[in-house]
Amino acid sequence: MTIAATEEQNPMPGNGLSLPAFSLAMPETDERPLIFASPHSGREYPDHFRDSLRVPLLDLKQTEDAYVDQLFANAPLYGARLLKATYARSFVDLNRDAREIDASMFHGDPPGPVAVPTVRVEAGLGCFPRIGARGEFIYAKKLDPADGRARLDFVHTPYHEALTAEIAALRQKHGCAVLIDCHSMPSTQPGRPDLPDFVLGDRFGSSCTGQLTSLVERTLRKAGFSVVRNAPYAGGFTTRKYGRPKQHVHALQIEINRRLYLDEAQVTAIDAMAALSHQLDGLMENISELSNRLRP
Repeated sequence: MTIAATEEQNPMPGNGLSLPAFSLAMPETDERPLIFASPHSGREYPDHFRDSLRVPLLDLKQTEDAYVDQLFANAPLYGARLLKATYARSFVDLNRDAREIDASMFHGDPPGPVAVPTVRVEAGLGCFPRIGARGEFIYAKKLDPADGRARLDFVHTPYHEALTAEIAALRQKHGCAVLIDCHSMPSTQPGRPDLPDFVLGDRFGSSCTGQLTSLVERTLRKAGFSVVRNAPYAGGFTTRKYGRPKQHVHALQIEINRRLYLDEAQVTAIDAMAALSHQLDGLMENISELSNRLRP
């Protein structure tokens, strides 16, 4: 299959941000009701953000889903759209509700409405992360609410407006939409020394048809990978917000163990990344074929 892809970007932001919030790669032919999204692989750290840090930048880069956008870069070859975040998750986390804000991080009023604190917010991992890879507070001082509002207005909101619009367009054209939310996870965690190669999050069966989760699990196991469902990641804000299988919108989160393709300490790709990317091409092809069969 040979399919050309075009790449679109949202309008240039303001408030000192020099790059668009996302890029969107589109297939030109043989389109499927399918979109891959990579909200945590952004690598842009604005200068004013860097100036506010009290930790090395590497501490934040180690929290990125580094190169995940590249692992799924061939999605348009299989008729899928590919939405990629530009800015780093430590700048603003696109897989969080915009109301998951720790108000204590800001001078005066918070930058927007604040929901009841979640476990993630209390752990320092809200929409504006408070901690880095080593668990240390990343900022040298409290943040200006205007800075927080700009991150929401020019990064978080445009990304989710784009994702909402693309899902709606696919659903209108094809009668359904399949969203694969692409992430990576550290190879070890406190209390979890031996994480599997992949974790599939479908909100315990509520965010997508079981056909999708089973297909992905079966394909990965056949390729020799270890796979579990919903532990320790059942799907985040994106999966919860968009997954509506009764309305023919299916959302599945895929977490890839970073040991498969990354030097985690230096956040650099290792040779095995090429082989993993090839195996993920096969997975995307299978998902693409299933998405066509899910049309009502």
